[in-house]
Amino acid sequence: MPRTRPPYPPEFREEAVRLARSSEMDLSEVARELRVSAESLRKWVKHIEIDAGE
Repeated sequence: MPRTRPPYPPEFREEAVRLARSSEMDLSEVARELRVSAESLRKWVKHIEIDAGE
């Protein structure tokens, strides 16, 4: 059975997206620093952009 981890709290996701958008690092580098998958961070950024109408 695959291991699952509890979902990241919304506050963590929002802060991760803020860092990804404001940082000069690549998204994958930010994800590595935060110890999340780059794909998860990409999805969070896209979700925030859609919610903001961007």
